[in-house]
Amino acid sequence: MNDHPTTRRFAIVTLGCRVNQCESDSLAQQLKDGGWYQAAPGVEPDLVIVNTCTVTARAAMQSRQAIRRIRREHPETRLVVSGCYAQVAPEEIRKIDGVDFICGNTEKSRIPERVVAERPNDAASNVAVFPIDGLQPFSPVSVPMDGDRTRPVLKIQDGCNSFCSYCIVPYARGRSRSMPAEEVVSHIRELQAAGFHEAVLSGIHLGAYGADLDPGIDLQAMLKKIENETAIERIRLSSIEPGELTPAIVELVAASSRFCPHFHIPLQSGDDKILKKMGRPYTAEAFEELVLFICSRIPEAAIGVDVLVGFPGETDASHERTFRLIERLPVTYLHVFPFSPRPGTPAFDFPGRVSPAALRERCRRLRTLGRGKRAAFFDLLCGVRTSALVEAKKDPGTGRLKATTGNYVTVLIDGPDSLKNRIVSCRIGRRCGDEAVIGEILPSNLRT
Repeated sequence: MNDHPTTRRFAIVTLGCRVNQCESDSLAQQLKDGGWYQAAPGVEPDLVIVNTCTVTARAAMQSRQAIRRIRREHPETRLVVSGCYAQVAPEEIRKIDGVDFICGNTEKSRIPERVVAERPNDAASNVAVFPIDGLQPFSPVSVPMDGDRTRPVLKIQDGCNSFCSYCIVPYARGRSRSMPAEEVVSHIRELQAAGFHEAVLSGIHLGAYGADLDPGIDLQAMLKKIENETAIERIRLSSIEPGELTPAIVELVAASSRFCPHFHIPLQSGDDKILKKMGRPYTAEAFEELVLFICSRIPEAAIGVDVLVGFPGETDASHERTFRLIERLPVTYLHVFPFSPRPGTPAFDFPGRVSPAALRERCRRLRTLGRGKRAAFFDLLCGVRTSALVEAKKDPGTGRLKATTGNYVTVLIDGPDSLKNRIVSCRIGRRCGDEAVIGEILPSNLRT
């Protein structure tokens, strides 16, 4: 990317979820539209935005570390802190020297027009964090049309009404709200026109999409509308709650050549008593039935699972039920998170905290199980012909092109840079570490 030494330069540091990444991409696009340029590596930016996360205590700590690192590395740069950590803990951020502005999620989309336009006089007074009152509108997103991303994330929903007992997100994001259906279609058409081949539909509570709109629409109807009214080649869904990944949605994906056979489903626990204490509205049996139904309809589907380990009251027996459930299910990979007590949530005061040693051991067991699940999935695909979208960035470890299949397998292939941002046909070969496979391009089947 060319740098512009005489113009305004910016950089954005993003922590956390895909929604945060989408919002950072949108901020970058707004800044570029306003005459700013993304600073090249090694070039001093005039503005840095740190888009924070606070879903766990570790995420909040990493956000603080990122803020301090940016201030050390760029002592003269204007520093803006935004995101979920800024929304729920602005006073903690105010204690960090050198922060010029604090903008929570309520003001994030207005950073280019409000914060960038003025110079800070006193860091402690420049705090633009407003309480979330449940009436927040859906914040529009700018579709990113350049950069290194080949599979752009499109936020179509924000906020959450569930208030699980351990989760800080509803307090940081507010109530569920959705992008109007016609705007979703318009954004996807823009992405296709800009040369993208895949769009990732994302939300804080994606399965709640459309319930707040008038007229109302649900996620299944929105997906059918996307299929009927757009032509982008691939559409991928981000995380969906078990009770909202309906048989109708599974059938829609099974019957479509455009929706990626990839589902990410939060389990959190395989013990019904723990699920109830968490405020999760399903049982382990219902989760198992859902996974088996997906595999019966889409045998090649990748199924990712979130697991929250060490929730207060989780006994060895509770953990074992979770482990055995995942062990027998045909899931593809796990995201394992240790319980993190978040002030302001009901679970913060729950008795029965799990000891640090037991927490570490339970996480280790599940992560080992997850690596085995992924390896088994990769081995099943050995020799399979499939299509994959070649990413803009090469794999740093091997120097090979990196491509992503519809069922979310990273395939490392040898080929020219001209294949970047193209869908190619390939044959999957052996595993390469824990996260990828080696593939072979089939030249006669390259997509043009």
